[in-house]
Amino acid sequence: MEYGVVIREAAEYDLPRMEEIRRAAFEPVFASFRGMLGDELYELVQAREDEAQSKLLLSLFDAESVWQLYAAEIDGAVVGFVAVLLDHETVVGEIGLNAVDPSHAGKGIGTSMYNFALARMKDAGMKAATVATGADAAHAPARRAYRKAGFAAEIPSVWMCRRL
Repeated sequence: MEYGVVIREAAEYDLPRMEEIRRAAFEPVFASFRGMLGDELYELVQAREDEAQSKLLLSLFDAESVWQLYAAEIDGAVVGFVAVLLDHETVVGEIGLNAVDPSHAGKGIGTSMYNFALARMKDAGMKAATVATGADAAHAPARRAYRKAGFAAEIPSVWMCRRL
């Protein structure tokens, strides 16, 4: 892979490191959400979702999971991860939960992970690939990385909420 990145199937022993990466990578995203919503509304409508992301990562290791989970390593150390879904019925692949250790950001690790995921999809006969991300400033690096990997068609979305 590019940049000395090795992508391999994730193993359960990778979970603690992946959780560290997930937490560090998404901290600015969750802080952005809190800043946009304010403390009270954030706690009401978003905090549970953010906290549930840890359980989502854990669920990717379940034998029944439809997701394939891969670890990205440099020199034997896990520096990122990416979940891939191959839907043979719709022939659409999806990049799911993924993150790169912020201390390794900007080194091409995300590009390597996304190129790997797209190659897996193509090899499996997928005809299209999707990925979802936020439109806020905290997600700008993810949007750049996805665009660099060739994701060009977008459907803008706005999630709105209010206090009652």
